[in-house]
Amino acid sequence: MSTISVVIPSYNDAAMLRECLHRVREQLRPADEIVVVDNASTDETAEVARSLGAVVVHQPVRGIFPAAAAGYDAASGDIIARLDADSRPPADWLAHIEAELTVSPEVGVLTGPGEFYDGNPLVTWLGENLYIGGYFWFGGLWLDNGPIFGSNFAMRREVWLRVRDHVHSDLRRVHDDLDLSLHLPPDVVVRVDDTLRVGISSRPFSSWRAFGRRLGWAYLTFRLNWPEKSPWRIREERERYRMQHSADDEAGQGDATSAV
Repeated sequence: MSTISVVIPSYNDAAMLRECLHRVREQLRPADEIVVVDNASTDETAEVARSLGAVVVHQPVRGIFPAAAAGYDAASGDIIARLDADSRPPADWLAHIEAELTVSPEVGVLTGPGEFYDGNPLVTWLGENLYIGGYFWFGGLWLDNGPIFGSNFAMRREVWLRVRDHVHSDLRRVHDDLDLSLHLPPDVVVRVDDTLRVGISSRPFSSWRAFGRRLGWAYLTFRLNWPEKSPWRIREERERYRMQHSADDEAGQGDATSAV
């Protein structure tokens, strides 16, 4: 049976983190390890994490990707599951992840959308439909694969080990889940499961300025990876992999037939 580590980056979010950790501890399938990355917080983030049984990793370099990457590096589980400090996973979240990755060994990353549990109706609609919905739609077209939603995903540990030296995890303003998605090898399958849902806060979309900041991160991420990770180059790489994989399969079948 695979082990699961839950990684939660946190910056000055002790109150939200406490609620998130309580929900992680109440999972029907318990986490084998909980890693909280204290991203240079000045509040009680580290104390809250330790009091609720989490391993605390300190990352002084501010930013979501530097913090998340430090957590992925520290995680010891076969599967690395990711939440944000303000996430509210349902009780069957880890059980769902384990079951799906067990029956689908071809899937390297499993992800799903978020549902806002706070905010006004307009913010909720814009965030869920334009930002999250648009991200999955546009990301799928660009990547020829499912895009990873950073507040709700799980990847096999070997996937992270393969990409960790290629992603821009040292940059603060990079869109971390998009950058990770762009650097996945062509053989890594990302499955987007609409039923794998997590409650998320609408705080990042509480103002047009906050919303624009996230769009700016996405623009910078695409610019950093252009043209190496342009849609046509990604498709060329994936097509080469498919053709090579198909040729290897045919060769293997031919060898088996000759042996008979």
